Amino acid sequence: MYSCGCRVKFERQLKGYINGLTQQRTVCLTQVTELTFVIAGADYISLSALLFGWASALLFVRGEPNWGVIVMFTAFGFDKLDGWYARRTGNTSPFGRQVDSFIDVFAYLVPAALLYHLTLAPNLLASIAVGFCILSFGGLRLVRHNSDGFGSDDNVSYYHGTTVVHTNIIVLLSYLPHSVIGIWNGWIAGIVIIAVCPLMISDYKAKKTTASHIRAAILIAIVTLFALAIETGYL
Repeated sequence: MYSCGCRVKFERQLKGYINGLTQQRTVCLTQVTELTFVIAGADYISLSALLFGWASALLFVRGEPNWGVIVMFTAFGFDKLDGWYARRTGNTSPFGRQVDSFIDVFAYLVPAALLYHLTLAPNLLASIAVGFCILSFGGLRLVRHNSDGFGSDDNVSYYHGTTVVHTNIIVLLSYLPHSVIGIWNGWIAGIVIIAVCPLMISDYKAKKTTASHIRAAILIAIVTLFALAIETGYL
């Protein structure tokens, strides 16, 4: 039998333990609520870009490069949509920019490296070199953008250095002639890609204008048509 003093001490310890669990649960719920608050609508759109970027990578690995390219363009679309939505709703934030940069790795850099590796690379060493340059310089470029943000020249925003989109397009433009008529050599493609990668951390001003977005949209439409033509046997 417990004495009265021992029972009181035990009840106090039990009450303290229960209070501790309650406080811990409150902290966890608060953290979840804060995280839900931090992740805005634009971030969910960014996560959609991640989904299609990952699907694109899997299609490349499965030997479906043309469908992989088309799905990759869907990731591009969501990546552009999230920025537009954030500006439209006034929900731009440093956190959102970091989320966007994180997802850009899987929407642009990883698919580009895989596309070269699986369709253009003449051997493993070439693929290692090209993939390393794409991922390293691209990653540094995204880190720099998180740190410095956009520049401004005559009220026109610009990126510091070429973007990961530019590098991805270079890989695509190497894939198409090689896939359609076989005139583009994997070695030459690798040298070109390696040469342009350092431009992502250069002082080149890649201006963010309506005209540049229109040119990108036209190019995406053309490449999509070529990919569909190759996949369906028209080319």
